[in-house]
Amino acid sequence: MSEHRGIGRTIAALSRPVVGSMALAVGGLVLFRGVAPFEVLRKSNDVVGNYLQTLGSIYAVLLAFVMFVVWTQFNDARANVDREANELMDLFRTSRGLPEPTRGQVQASAVAYAMQVVGREWDAMACRGAVDAGGGAGTLEAMWEAVHAVEPTVVEPERSLYREVLKRLDDLSDARSSRLTSTTTSIPTALRILLYTGAVSTVGSMYLFAVESLAVHAVMTAALAGAISHVLYVIEDLDNCFDGHWQVPRTPFERVRRQMAAAAPVQPVAVAPSGQVAGGA
Repeated sequence: MSEHRGIGRTIAALSRPVVGSMALAVGGLVLFRGVAPFEVLRKSNDVVGNYLQTLGSIYAVLLAFVMFVVWTQFNDARANVDREANELMDLFRTSRGLPEPTRGQVQASAVAYAMQVVGREWDAMACRGAVDAGGGAGTLEAMWEAVHAVEPTVVEPERSLYREVLKRLDDLSDARSSRLTSTTTSIPTALRILLYTGAVSTVGSMYLFAVESLAVHAVMTAALAGAISHVLYVIEDLDNCFDGHWQVPRTPFERVRRQMAAAAPVQPVAVAPSGQVAGGA
């Protein structure tokens, strides 16, 4: 049932841009045929055919390139989210060897961090806005300060454990930076302008053909406009990885949050502006 609902939402999301572009293309065709001399168009059919083949090939290469770029960016963003969630869970598990109260502070901060990412931070990323530095960043800084406050002994394995926790924190910080970088990654404005001017030029070039039947001409033009608008919609949707119909899911952080809560129920911590943990388990 959920699969059918997903297909229905996809069709609904695509119908507006695709059907709208097809209607505009056919409307422009009707107006053009009303003013353009048919005999002049018929005599230049061969030239127009070669021209449209060349223009279409160039535009198809451009569409394929941009689609590859945005799909790669989308997959990279999804991989960054998965990696960050896994690093957070690894840190939670590794911190079990730390002495109290540091262990409780780190684990409580890890739970709070997951909640902040799937909540306020995710909403900010969907809008391409600045992620609040006092949210997940403050909680991450509190974990760093809590670990740095530990006095590791010179005896193994305590010292090795301390180094491993620091490494996990460092990996988590790097994964967070990669996720936030994915939020601001987008295709350049100049390339976007080229995409849409190329779409208008390619569809508009169909008007230059001298097709006897208006219905056949309209079907050809509408099909081309619908196909191009479909690809453009997918590009625009994937370009914003954390918003739109297709978006990077927050499932990894939700899964990790449930696992941490089941492993060691803790109370979420409050983070003071200075980054200090104000409370914990």
